[in-house]
Amino acid sequence: MKIADIIDHYISGDWGNDDYSDETPKEVFCVRGADIVPITNTDFKNIPLRYIALRSFSDKLLSEGDIVIEKSGGSPTQSTGRVVYISKDLVDSKKNIVCSNFCTAFRVKNEWNPKFVYYYFLLVYDSGIFFNFEGKTSGLKNLQMETAFKSIDIPAVDRKIQDKIVDELSLLDKKIALNREENATLEAMAKQMYDYWFVQFDFPDANGNPYKSSGGKMVWNEKLKREIPEGWEVKALSEICDIVNGATPSTANKNNYGGDIIWITPKDLSDQKNKFIFKGERNITQTGYDSCSTTLVPRGSILMSSRAPIGLLSIASNNLCTNQGFKTFVPLEMDNNLFVYYYVKRHMKQIEQLGSGTTFKEVSRDDLKNFPILYVSNRVVYSIWHEKVLKIFRRQELLQEEITELTNLRDFLLPLLMNGQVSIKE
Repeated sequence: MKIADIIDHYISGDWGNDDYSDETPKEVFCVRGADIVPITNTDFKNIPLRYIALRSFSDKLLSEGDIVIEKSGGSPTQSTGRVVYISKDLVDSKKNIVCSNFCTAFRVKNEWNPKFVYYYFLLVYDSGIFFNFEGKTSGLKNLQMETAFKSIDIPAVDRKIQDKIVDELSLLDKKIALNREENATLEAMAKQMYDYWFVQFDFPDANGNPYKSSGGKMVWNEKLKREIPEGWEVKALSEICDIVNGATPSTANKNNYGGDIIWITPKDLSDQKNKFIFKGERNITQTGYDSCSTTLVPRGSILMSSRAPIGLLSIASNNLCTNQGFKTFVPLEMDNNLFVYYYVKRHMKQIEQLGSGTTFKEVSRDDLKNFPILYVSNRVVYSIWHEKVLKIFRRQELLQEEITELTNLRDFLLPLLMNGQVSIKE
């Protein structure tokens, strides 16, 4: 069968207006291409609120089981045709949902499990076939959807088998979602503890009371332009960390790539829900490492993308090196790495302002050397905080590693199940 054969009907998008009006009175949440990855990761908070006309509301409202496909957008390395499934959780969370006019939604026929079709689309998209059905209008790529759907095959799988495949893959997705949810909760706890101790300065004093709120002495610091606890210091970032550049081995020499040295590019940090980085898309060889000026940094180092874009942040879970798009902070005392991570993250806007350049802004090593950082001179207080937060970090790291393993398992099983190479027993 062809994909076009299984679709019951299409639902066009509507971007609507920013504000309520008599012409656009209905409040909706509008799914864009930019929302596809977050929704897939059960993150619904940034879907924009819009207002549409009554007629659009009745014609274009989406339901559980609908599939949204991105028909305009993409990039030279990313085709149009990404899909997202409208789940019960999404509908329960946002109630009224439409897609933008850069997307289209479709509803499949009754004999098809919509989640099965969604999984099949993931497989089709990963094959790169949608690159063959794209045209350009004013520099924007558009999916020739009707032609694509009439051309692309889908196996005529019995509905009971569809349901079994969906059950198995959904179990993996559910566990991945639970891990992400737990990780987000732990991150909120860790951030709150950092803010409470080192932004509000209400860490426990000698009597166990919140320091600043209980009248602990504060002194003005000119470098930070704020008060800090008496006796605490402000140092240059270079006094706390070595700041390390990265580099790229020549891509013309194939012998530079495919080894066992982990090498990270900003693309590997594109999912900022991942606090830790274990490996990149590709490794380099010892030959590649020796051929350029990149530096191997130890586990626990803080990676910050320093251009295009500035500010992607991650913690190294292995010894690794990076390309030239990073500045890596290697704490002189590794126990400072958790504090450096949150301090840099909190002050990223100020760090971005250090950037310069005509084509794109870049933050240099020299820019960062003198960036002021709070130093917690009371090491007893710091040790107590570090011990508490370290437990959270270790749990988060295990959860993220498990997410990666489960995602790889799902992606491995997906084509085997769809192609009938693996069957599911009763």
